[in-house]
Amino acid sequence: MGRIIPLFKPSMDNKEVRAVRDALFSGWIGLGPKTQEFEEKFADYIGVKYAVGVNSGTAALHLALKVLDLRPQDEVITTALTFVSTNHAIIYNNARPVFADIEQDTLTLDIGDIKRKLTPRTKVILPVHYGGHPADLDEIIDIVKDRKIYLVEDAAHACGAQYKGRRIGTFGDLTCFSFHAVKNLSVGEGGMITTNNKKFAERLQRLRWMGINRTTWDRAKGKKKYSWQYTVDEIGFKEHLDDIHSAIGLVQLSKLEKLNQRRRQIISIYNNAFNKIEWITLTREKPYVKSAYHLYVIRVPYEFRDRLINYLAAKGISAGVHYFPNHFYCIYEPYRTYLPVTEEVYRKIITLPLYPDLKNSEINRVINAVYSFANLMHKL
Repeated sequence: MGRIIPLFKPSMDNKEVRAVRDALFSGWIGLGPKTQEFEEKFADYIGVKYAVGVNSGTAALHLALKVLDLRPQDEVITTALTFVSTNHAIIYNNARPVFADIEQDTLTLDIGDIKRKLTPRTKVILPVHYGGHPADLDEIIDIVKDRKIYLVEDAAHACGAQYKGRRIGTFGDLTCFSFHAVKNLSVGEGGMITTNNKKFAERLQRLRWMGINRTTWDRAKGKKKYSWQYTVDEIGFKEHLDDIHSAIGLVQLSKLEKLNQRRRQIISIYNNAFNKIEWITLTREKPYVKSAYHLYVIRVPYEFRDRLINYLAAKGISAGVHYFPNHFYCIYEPYRTYLPVTEEVYRKIITLPLYPDLKNSEINRVINAVYSFANLMHKL
């Protein structure tokens, strides 16, 4: 059977090892110079004025919504087909998630349903760039621009993605990235918020570090004497990034384009193979976007879905489902609504292995296993 092929796997080598070693022996491993360097280089890469490093994509969403000063009963229109962090962050801020349905082909927010869900209480539209494919941002921007509505993007899957020639991270009032262990740019645990709004950036820098107006590094760098004074003007959180993770992030950022290109190569091989199986529906990339391809998701008849996952597992191949629709969780029962496309699609989607270090021989193992299952179903 060979070794088990995981669903995800971070792509790292001795460059990351050396970066961590250098950070460990630098004498500064908390929020310091490497974090500042990573923020500056990430902002340059994305094409924005500010990037604020935090300790997870969840923290990024939490703080991005926090700076908007949402009030109870304020509404945030978003998707149910996402990891729960997207919607937990809304609850953290005492607002109400309003679930809109998704498009059949991209699995991103459906513009028509966003418009149907708008009310005077709508304060934020929060699209998720599912699987790395950007939502239809021009249409969403048209909705928010003439209303007092913020655009906050969940780009946890979309590091390196582009929409009409611009990188994701340059469109919304705030954009949230995840650097979790399995993401395209991985530091183990970490995240980033990008914005062109100076006031937002400055407040985010305070909120991530307990509300303190000057970080420890700011009070120590370039001075003969450590300056201990600082002020605290509001309650903040312990959600900052640190120099060990930032050191990894700098290396990963330098590799991101190459790693994402390898993902595209793997997708092309998969698509060419699975296009020939009539009961498999592929998720298509719109011609005006460049997906980051964090996930490779196919759709199969719902009666095949779990059987195929189990069949692949028996062959030593991991497969999964992304995601269980959030509105089905009991915690979200007060916000539950009927989402026909989300509920139909969820029963059919399968995520297959995708990561840059996936070998061609392993890609062929996945393809051959799916074909073997197809032949078995044909005989039945």
